[in-house]
Amino acid sequence: MTAQTLQLRTFDLNLLKVFDVVMAERNLTKAAQVLSLTQPAVSNALRRLRQALGDELLVRQGRGLQATPKALELWPEIRQTLERLQASLAPRVFDPASAQRSFVLTMADATAAELMVAMVRAVTRQAPGVSLRTVPLTTRDPRQLLDDGLVDLAIGHFPAVLQELSARAQAGDAASFFHQRLFESDYVCVMRHGHPLADGPLTLERYCAAQHMLVSFSGRAFGLIDEALAALNRSRRVVLTVNQFFTTGKVVAHSDLLAVLPRHFLNSTGFEAQLLVRELPFEVPPIQVDALWHRRYDQDGAHGWLRAQVQDEAHAFEAQDAPDPP
Repeated sequence: MTAQTLQLRTFDLNLLKVFDVVMAERNLTKAAQVLSLTQPAVSNALRRLRQALGDELLVRQGRGLQATPKALELWPEIRQTLERLQASLAPRVFDPASAQRSFVLTMADATAAELMVAMVRAVTRQAPGVSLRTVPLTTRDPRQLLDDGLVDLAIGHFPAVLQELSARAQAGDAASFFHQRLFESDYVCVMRHGHPLADGPLTLERYCAAQHMLVSFSGRAFGLIDEALAALNRSRRVVLTVNQFFTTGKVVAHSDLLAVLPRHFLNSTGFEAQLLVRELPFEVPPIQVDALWHRRYDQDGAHGWLRAQVQDEAHAFEAQDAPDPP
């Protein structure tokens, strides 16, 4: 390792900023005012820089300072380097009207049906050069997809992920992922009109005795409803597991299977008119839909614009879906 490398590794880059301002002002008092430092602090910085570079750099001439040939040679390069660094570190302003960008989002088919119609209108109006691509959400923990850069934004119900992120934050760990609540809903039981359980109350006994289908992104035939029943020492028989809400709506509308869906997803099944809605005979935590993204995009202007569009459309959908006041 050379001596020059050693000097570079220990060099204080803040000295270059002091050098740039002193060269511009050619006066220690004025430079100190610009830098919001004391004059002795500026003098000390110049002394350290002289030692590091082996040149006087600036010498007194009357009430001002005169640059040496070495300083005049270095200054343009140092100023240009500082300007490039400042431009790189400054937040980039995203202009939707002129942007050429593609975003990949992962979400369930029902969520896409709810948000994408309005999203397309907003994007084509504000950002004609921006394109969106949605891919199926097949996991309750999309962090690996986000970490690998395969998707820009994940939208869904991620309770375990949010719980872990909250625990890490409380422990003082740096955040690797950020999230934003979009909307909240409750679960309901759906069946076809004319179903044997359509008449009379839907009791826990009748519910557990029926045959069921389950929406599972992972394909695992045990979900949140099964966990709630297990807490009551009860269970149900899941005959069919699918990973799409549209498929669920069609199967339920033409069979004797029961399904549990988020209430706000009913419109997205395309079979709302053919489905009978019943309240569940046991307590189930509400479903909370969040947007999740990697920290590398948290300060990205384009990504921030995308998140704002998603949140606006989610809030508009939630307000439209809210029940009428009594």
